[in-house]
Amino acid sequence: MQIEGNLRKMSNELVNNIPQYHLPIHDIISPQDHVDMNLLIGEHIRIEYKGYINSILSGKKMNKVFGEGLTYQEFMESPIASPSIMRPELSEIHNGIALRDYEWEVKHHLQPHYVYIALTSNYKVGVTRTTNRPYRWIDQGATQAIILAEVPYRQLAGLIEVSLKSHIRDKTAWQKMLKGVIDEEKNIEEVKAEMSALVPLEYQSFISNKNEVCHINYPVLAFPEKVKSLKLERDHIIEQKLMGIKGQYLIFKDGVLNVRSHAGYRVVINF
Repeated sequence: MQIEGNLRKMSNELVNNIPQYHLPIHDIISPQDHVDMNLLIGEHIRIEYKGYINSILSGKKMNKVFGEGLTYQEFMESPIASPSIMRPELSEIHNGIALRDYEWEVKHHLQPHYVYIALTSNYKVGVTRTTNRPYRWIDQGATQAIILAEVPYRQLAGLIEVSLKSHIRDKTAWQKMLKGVIDEEKNIEEVKAEMSALVPLEYQSFISNKNEVCHINYPVLAFPEKVKSLKLERDHIIEQKLMGIKGQYLIFKDGVLNVRSHAGYRVVINF
């Protein structure tokens, strides 16, 4: 089968602790089709880059991408690339102040958020909207996750996250994550208890009593011994056996492709 279109990050759902991945294919900016990626694990697939990128917002054709599928102007002006996306503590919408788009920020940031602990290759602290669980954890390649705190708006989650950054990482060691390496000995409940005690007094009332651990088992036939990053602009054609999927990465026999970082790329996929 052959499909041509513009890439988007994979959508996912958790079924019996196993992520089910779907790769959306767009015709410029409109949804066109999707590929059930779990069915292709163990199969040879071919992805050919057509040499250009279309903005995921405007469809504008471009040779250089900013953020995840945006033109430079969109990256500087769109709320989906706002500084408060990467740094939640910068959000001011709860005070009626929008950084870029009032209605968008009310819809996405003036909403209940979780502060969570996740296990990728290491324990990390993170922030997400309550409606984005467990999708956020799957996108990060976490094998376990637990809720640390529940707050009414984004900035508050960011402030709690910042207060813990000197005690726990807020980034994923993505190469180790893709190798299936775990550098931790403590269990996640112990880490939550330790981090809860370190949350400043003014935020203690937001600590969650939800202690359910989300377990995620990724559909991977074999993890790579060495992680070689594949890039469509450089490699043009990827034609390999798909060994598995973890986070937003397609794991091939001889490399990994970050689908999310290729949002907007025009490709032809054969499988």
